[in-house]
Amino acid sequence: QVQLVESGGGLVQPGGSLRLSCAASGSIFSINAMGWYRQVPGKQRELVARIMPGNVANYADSVKGRFTISRDNGKNTVYLQMNSLKPEDTAVYYCLVDYNRGDYAWGQGTQVTVSS
Repeated sequence: QVQLVESGGGLVQPGGSLRLSCAASGSIFSINAMGWYRQVPGKQRELVARIMPGNVANYADSVKGRFTISRDNGKNTVYLQMNSLKPEDTAVYYCLVDYNRGDYAWGQGTQVTVSS
């Protein structure tokens, strides 16, 4: 069984920064993609950023140039550095990890609120 523990959410003013972390533990032999998604009430969960082995990353257009995804393979952890935050970035952020060639797990979600 694999568990993901997220941290780093909170309340921040527009223009501010936050850094999210997601650490995976359990029966993990290999990790493929790691990603961050977000969801607001009444809307579908959407991809924010994803990073592959070798650090190839892709981003939603709405966050390009402001967010940076990274990973520490030794710690089975993925990060999301969020800068220049906007009110429309307010959402619950979830990490997703693809592991062991076909399995995947979601984090519990962390609330990010951007408001003055």
